[in-house]
Amino acid sequence: MRGAIAFSIPMHTAKDSILLGETLKLSHIVQVARENSIVMLSESAREKIAASRAWVEKIVARGEPMTYGINTGFGVFANVPVSGLQARDLMRKLITSHAVGVGEPLPEDVVRAAMLIRANALAQGVSGVRVEIVETLLAMLNRGVHPIIPAKGSVGASGDLAPLSHLALVLSTDDQDLDEESGEALFRGERMSGKTAMARAEIPRVILEAKEGLALNNGTAISTAITALAAHDAQNLIEHAALVVALTLEAMCGASNAFDARIHEAARHPGQRQIAARVRELIRGSRLVDKAQRVQDAYSIRCAPQVIGAAQDALTYADARLEEECNAATDNPLIFVQGENGAALSGGNFHGEAVAMTSALLAIAVAEIGSLSERRTFRLLDGKLNDGLPMMLIEHGGLNSGLMMAQVTAAALASENKTLAHPDVLDSIPTSANQEDHVPMSANAARHLREIVWNTTYILAIELVTATQAIDLRLRSEGKGIEMLGEGTRAAFQALRAQVPFLERDRLLDRNLNTVARLIQERVFLQSHP
Repeated sequence: MRGAIAFSIPMHTAKDSILLGETLKLSHIVQVARENSIVMLSESAREKIAASRAWVEKIVARGEPMTYGINTGFGVFANVPVSGLQARDLMRKLITSHAVGVGEPLPEDVVRAAMLIRANALAQGVSGVRVEIVETLLAMLNRGVHPIIPAKGSVGASGDLAPLSHLALVLSTDDQDLDEESGEALFRGERMSGKTAMARAEIPRVILEAKEGLALNNGTAISTAITALAAHDAQNLIEHAALVVALTLEAMCGASNAFDARIHEAARHPGQRQIAARVRELIRGSRLVDKAQRVQDAYSIRCAPQVIGAAQDALTYADARLEEECNAATDNPLIFVQGENGAALSGGNFHGEAVAMTSALLAIAVAEIGSLSERRTFRLLDGKLNDGLPMMLIEHGGLNSGLMMAQVTAAALASENKTLAHPDVLDSIPTSANQEDHVPMSANAARHLREIVWNTTYILAIELVTATQAIDLRLRSEGKGIEMLGEGTRAAFQALRAQVPFLERDRLLDRNLNTVARLIQERVFLQSHP
C-alpha cells in the first residue's frame, strides 16, 4: 500500500502531548501518526475504564448472564457457552485465529493512527477492558513499536478484525509466550518479532482476560485511520488545486471574470466561494490574466471553482463524520455501568458503513480534482488550444518531445482514479455463515481512497510543471520577467524553479515529478504565499 507520499516517523522529543478521554481531533491523529506526539490517558478515562471492567469481572465470576464475547464464542458461535476458566484461552485463540491478513504491510503512519484510534475507543470506558490494555497501546505508540499489519483482509464488519488481530498479536501473549506467535513489528526502523520489539522497548506484553481480545480487534480503527490521513492529505491537494488553476490561468492568459465574487455568491456554495477567492488572491497584480481578451475559457479553467469547491464541501462533511468515528466506541458488546447496575448490550457500532460512505465521497471528490487537472494539462500542451505556445511546450519539437509523455502519465493516473472511485460500500459479500450478512468493505474503500490521493498528487505535480513551462515560454516570447505574474503565483513559480529548471530540451522528467510531488506534500508552494 503506497499512500500519498512515504512519511518517515521521527523518533525524537515529541511536541505537546495529547490526552485521551477528551475529544480526539483529526489534527491530533496527524500529529501522533506523523509527528510522534506523546499520548497520555486522562484520569477521567481511567475511572470509566475501571468501572466497565469491574462489571465484566462480575459476569465472569457469576458465569451469567450469557453475554456475547465474554462467556460465549464468536460470530456464528455466539450461542456456544464458554466458561470463565476458559476466558484467557478464548481471547488468545480469537487473536491467533483472526490474524489472517495478507499483502504488503500498512504504512507506519497508518499503523500509528490506528493504534491511537483504537486506544481512544477503549478510553470511552464502555469496552470492559483493563486500564493496562490502553496503557500498553500508548506505550507502544510513545516508544515506537509499530506492528506489521498486512493491508488486506478486512471487510469492515465486524470491524477490521484481521488487521487489528495482527496488532493484538504484538501487544498480547499467553503462558507459552512463543516468539513465532507474537507477530512482527518495527522498532526504531528494524523489523523483528513482536516479542523482541516489545522486549527492546521494555513494554510487558499482556495476557488477555475476558472480553479484551474482542475489544482490541472488533472495531473500525484501520479503516478510519487510513481515511482520516487521506482526508488530511486531500485538504492539501484542494489547496494546491487552487494554486495550479491560478498558474494555468496565467499561462493561458485566461479570463478572470469567471472568478468574480458576484458569480460565486450567487451560487451559494461555501467551497466554491472559497476557491474562487483564493484564485483571485493568487493572481492579484497579474499582467498575464485577461491578456488574450477571451470572453470565456474552457470548463476545466472556467468551472474550476465549482468543481474544486464541491470537493472542499465534501471534505468538510467528511471531516465531521470522521471525527465522530474517531471518538466512537466501536466494539461489541458495549458495557454501560450506572452505579451498581450495568448492562452488556450487543449492537453493531463495529460496522464501518459511515467510514465506507465517507471514503466513497472523498474518492469521488479527489478523483474529480485530478480529472480536471489532467484536462488543463492537455490544453496547455496542444498548440491549437494554448493561445500561441509551441506544441508540447518545447522549442524545436520533433527532435524533442517536450512534456508529451507527462500528460500521458496524468491521463493514466486519472483513468485509474475512475476505477478506484467505484463505491466499495456497495459491494457487500456475506461472511461468517450469514451471521454477518451485510458488510461495508470500508477497509478496501479507505485503501482505494489513499491510492487516489497518491495518484492525484502526481497529476497536480504534472500540471505544476506544465504550467510553469508554459509561463516561461510566454514570458520569453514577450521579453518579460516574472513581474508579470500575480503576487501568489509569482512566489510559487519561483519555489518550483528553485528545484526544477526550465525544459530547454528533452531530459529525464520522472525525478522532477517526484520532486514536485514531494514539495506538494511538504506544502512548500503554499508556504511561499500565505
